[in-house]
Parts: sequence; structure tokens; C-alpha cells
Amino acid sequence: MAKPRAFLKLILSAALAVSGVAAAADAVTVGYQTGIDPTKVPQADGAYEKATGSRINWRKFDSGADLIAAVASGDVAIGNIGSSPLAAAASRGLPLETFLVADEIGSAEALVARKGSGIAKPQDLIGKKVAVPFVSTTHYSLLAALRHWGVDPVKVKILNLRPGEIAAAWQRGDIDAAYVWDPALGKIKASGAVLTSSAEVSKWGAPTYDIWVVRKDFAAAHPEFVSRFAKVSLDAIASYQANPQAFIANAANIAKISRLTGAAAPDVVAGLKGNRFLGRDEQAALLQSPFVAAVGKTAAFLKAQGKVESLQPDYGPYVTNRFVKTAR
Repeated sequence: MAKPRAFLKLILSAALAVSGVAAAADAVTVGYQTGIDPTKVPQADGAYEKATGSRINWRKFDSGADLIAAVASGDVAIGNIGSSPLAAAASRGLPLETFLVADEIGSAEALVARKGSGIAKPQDLIGKKVAVPFVSTTHYSLLAALRHWGVDPVKVKILNLRPGEIAAAWQRGDIDAAYVWDPALGKIKASGAVLTSSAEVSKWGAPTYDIWVVRKDFAAAHPEFVSRFAKVSLDAIASYQANPQAFIANAANIAKISRLTGAAAPDVVAGLKGNRFLGRDEQAALLQSPFVAAVGKTAAFLKAQGKVESLQPDYGPYVTNRFVKTAR
């Protein structure tokens, strides 16, 4: 009887493993942030759940670093982060890959100086307290802007604060400037002046992106889920691209994005206008050597700034366009 018992135990273990995979497909945890883009509309409408036939547990994160930690631990299967957190995560060898670009960041992220801080030009940042979420796209853009201006980052008091903490510190007068995104950006702009934005920093040779990443083990086990997730996203982007004015004029669209991000309606409109959204064909082309090169360049810059310890010989394994291609 020992052999049959062992055989039954083996079958039971296999069945549990299979059921575990099925469960992962039935209930998937997806992490998102408060970046403003058209995909928030289908998220609010439950379109991702309908397309994938799965229950999705949406979790909001305040920073890419927090979301990356959740992806690394296995708590989150798919996450919305920036290209800078991706470069840092890939440099550490975390098992994830980029499969979709939410947007190329423009004026929706900006460096703002508080009125009364004495900051009128870039050189005035020396000795001032500048807040930014570390290892975020705004952190990368801030460092790139300082390099462009010839300002030594060591001479600037750069503080690591999450967006919500930035808004609170700004209100108290504890910081002099901040580089952040909405809804915090809209709050601080009311009593501040924009020194630069990521649209301008991109022209200086340091573009940044909001992207979607997936754990490699989840993508291997559930490629159809990822493809359908990508299709819903691409359809939302295509809807915006077809007629941006009509999309923005639809009050329901703005209300849904506002509810998920916490940004006021005018800031949602500004965010949509401030980012550049990429269609299917452009994404399929970008998510090859151009994006791999951009990630490598970002990682090299972060290493030079002491933000990552080592570099990958090739960042290709952390980028794929196969799900954009199968999202039909």
C-alpha cells in the first residue's frame, strides 16, 4: 500500500499546484499609481475584469519603490510604475518585464518652487530643501535637471518624501521645492512656480515613461490574461488618441480618473494634455531596442548618482513587446 499512497500523494500535490495556478488567474492583484492616463477609465468601469474573466484586486501605491517591493515579494502580479523604478529593479535582477507603456511623461510631472522660498532660478536650489519620492521618475528627472543646470546634487538638500507627504510638508512650509506628479502637483502649484517639467527634461536627453510591468512567472503561466489586459489598455489609449477633445469633454471620463487618482478635474485635464500616449504600433516598435537602450541609460545614470550598485550587461530580458502584438 505504500506505493499507491505515495502515488496518491503525488497526484494530490499536482492537483494543488494546478489549483494554485487557476486561483492566480481567478484573482489577480494589480498595483497602480495616481498617474493620469486614459486607462483609468476602463479600470473604473471594470473593463479589465470583463475582458480577462478574472477578479482583480486593485491596490493603490504612493510610489514606484513601494510597488516594486510588492512585485518582488509576489504580492502583486502586475504593476504600474515609472521607467526609473524599472531601471533600478532590473539592475537588481528582479523577475519582471515591461509589457506596456502607459505614457511618455511630459508636463504632468514638474519641479515647483514654493513662493517665498527665495528660489527664482536653478542656482537658487543650492542649500534648499527639495522633496521627491526616491527612485521615482521625478527623482531621475530632478537629478537630470540638476546635471543640465550644472548644479551639484550634493549641495541641494534632497529629501525622500511620498507625494502625500510632499503636499503636507509644503502646506507646513517645511520644504522649499518639490518634483512630483498629481494630485500633489496640483496642490503645490497653487502656491508655487514651475521651474521645469519632465517635458523639458526629456528634451535635455532624459525622457521618462509610465509603464506596466508583470512578474515573469505570472506572464509565463497566464499569457492570455496579460494580452487581454494589454488590449483593454491599448483600446483606452486609442479612444483618447482618436479624439482627445471629445475624451476630455466627456465629464464621466474626467470624473472616473479624478476618483482613482485623487486629482481635481482641472488637474486631470492638464495631466491628459501634459503626457504623450503611444498607440499599438508605436509601442510595438518602442518596446524593443529603443526602450531597452533608454532603460540601460537610466540605470547607468542612477549608478553614477549612487542610486544602484551595479548594472545588467543587457536590459533586454526586462522588456517585451509580445503582449502588445498579441493584444488583438
